Amino acid sequence: MDITINILMTIATAATPLLIAAIGELVVERSGVLNLGVEGMMVMGTIGGFGAAYLTGSPWIGLVAGVALGAIFSLLFAVMTLSLATNQVATGLSLTILGLGLSGMMGTNFVGLPGERLPNLYIPVLTDIPVIGRLLFGQDPIFYMSIVLVIGVAWFLFKTRTGLTLRSIGDSHTSAHALGIQVIRYRYLAVIFGGACAGLAGAHLSLVYTPQWVENMTAGRGWIALALVVFASWRPLRVLAGAYIFGAVWIGQLHAQAFGIPVPSQFLSSLPYLATIVVLVLISRNKRLTMMNTPASLGQPFVPDR
Repeated sequence: MDITINILMTIATAATPLLIAAIGELVVERSGVLNLGVEGMMVMGTIGGFGAAYLTGSPWIGLVAGVALGAIFSLLFAVMTLSLATNQVATGLSLTILGLGLSGMMGTNFVGLPGERLPNLYIPVLTDIPVIGRLLFGQDPIFYMSIVLVIGVAWFLFKTRTGLTLRSIGDSHTSAHALGIQVIRYRYLAVIFGGACAGLAGAHLSLVYTPQWVENMTAGRGWIALALVVFASWRPLRVLAGAYIFGAVWIGQLHAQAFGIPVPSQFLSSLPYLATIVVLVLISRNKRLTMMNTPASLGQPFVPDR
């Protein structure tokens, strides 16, 4: 039973950064902006969180620093794409490359140093409940932040007037602008929120998941978060489910290697990314089948997307 609980807790720990980064990107894309710089913002949050925590001795200050660096990086993206009208795809990719390079330079003196770890919560009586106590009341603080984020974003998007406005901007920014809505302002706020979430996700990696600094320690999680948004059809609760599925795959391949399963370790390490590709292919196939079965397409030849 203890082994099972430990595995479930590690799955939750692995899923948390994916969930936070994906929920932030979901808000960004709901506003009609595509930010492919999630990986770069995450890795900046990672080095910001670790560096600030190490220098101050406080993981909470590290947490704030990680969020701030992610938000600052996203602000750079917003200025380039929303104010200067640069291409969103090219700018997002450039942001990722910049983040990976800049974080490596900033973290040169931190390699191999022990980090400050955010402690797991302990609530007397509740945490000691058999089986579910540690799972529900003994996780790290960022885990609970991720759950609150999902609930808060779901409520904001579908239960508030501001959320409706944000979605309307994503659906048709031209119509929203014609109604007098400040499209650029809403998009700026959405992009900064997404960057802060990516920074928080990155800080989780260096303050909870692995309390140390290793260059490029995000290891593609930002790209998986982007895929999660598509996988979830831009729905917050589906992002929650998808993040835990991918977290289980991530932890599963680690345990498979630990148990000595006779499969090349390189293949096992690639399983999370392989799962991402499979999910995207299935989503694309389902969309094509849906298009073929709609009344407007009946009796007409199906033309694949170009």
